[in-house]
Amino acid sequence: MAALPPGSTLGILGGGQLGRMLSQAAGRLGFDVVILDPEDNSPAGRVSRGQIVAPYDDPNALDVMGRVCDAVTFEFENVPAASVDRIRAGGARVAPGPLALAVAQDRLQEKSFLNGVGARTVDFHPVDSEADLRAGLAKLGLPSVLKTRREGYDGKGQVWVKSPRGVAAAWAALGGRACILEARADFVRELSIIAARGEDGALAVYPLGENRHAGGVLRTTVAPAAVDPRTEKAARRIARAVLEGLGYVGVIGIELFDLGEGRLLVNEIAPRVHNTGHWTQDGCVCDQFEQHVRAVMGWPLGPTAAHSGVEMTNLLGEEVERWAALSGKPDMRVHLYGKAPARAGRKMGHVNRVRPLQH
Repeated sequence: MAALPPGSTLGILGGGQLGRMLSQAAGRLGFDVVILDPEDNSPAGRVSRGQIVAPYDDPNALDVMGRVCDAVTFEFENVPAASVDRIRAGGARVAPGPLALAVAQDRLQEKSFLNGVGARTVDFHPVDSEADLRAGLAKLGLPSVLKTRREGYDGKGQVWVKSPRGVAAAWAALGGRACILEARADFVRELSIIAARGEDGALAVYPLGENRHAGGVLRTTVAPAAVDPRTEKAARRIARAVLEGLGYVGVIGIELFDLGEGRLLVNEIAPRVHNTGHWTQDGCVCDQFEQHVRAVMGWPLGPTAAHSGVEMTNLLGEEVERWAALSGKPDMRVHLYGKAPARAGRKMGHVNRVRPLQH
């Protein structure tokens, strides 16, 4: 498809922080942005040309998005497939495409897809009953983690099964929903790679980041991560396989378990800009948000080399009140999301500590 010129309109499903930063990046490139979000006065809506306040499956709202937007993307992966189809029917291009959404919305489909394109994952077993769970534990061993197939994030929708006595409680804790049982991974650390693919098949891959979590929530990403050439090559090979296997357009985040000696397992993929890629805002000439806009709008992909090292830290809940102290430090770049109230554990912003690139 032809590149869309400045002055075109980009639609974004989702009005949270990722939508906000996408809108800001799109504005720098001369695009207008329209947000669809059920929450009035959303963080993204306040920095965009306009916002449609409606549910993501509202047919009238989707018809308007399809008519007024030249291209549409999303900030979260649980977009109803029917909504994407309806927007497309209105004439707007939508990226990433339906296959990426279908794969990312179901953990069983995701792992099956990954294995199919040669990207290794932990061993897994589908679970639709307590009997399935017991059979899976016999196959994968203890401890293993039981996850809902759909809609889990930031540690939600999952529970560890550490002994046979915990089977019934684990199954009940997840409400008897369709699940997947995953074997425990003996990994050294978690890495992530942010990559993009254009409409023409061009690829752009950022340096790896090293992630640290607390309570199931990402706290810090350090990038570029200190990795050996084998690990870097393996991660790039995985990114290429995933992007090409999905026929993907846009930025994707891929979380990896580093087993050492260049061996990697894919934990999960996110068909959107990603928290572990926020470091690129202050570490690269073209950050992940601009890169995604470029890909969706048909522009050439931008450079991905790091010009600085960055330690990105999420600001959760009342940590955002440190904005004055943080913004006064010469090596800190503060990014706030315009959210209220500052509830415990809620992502309110992030800070990038910039340092000279280590060679």
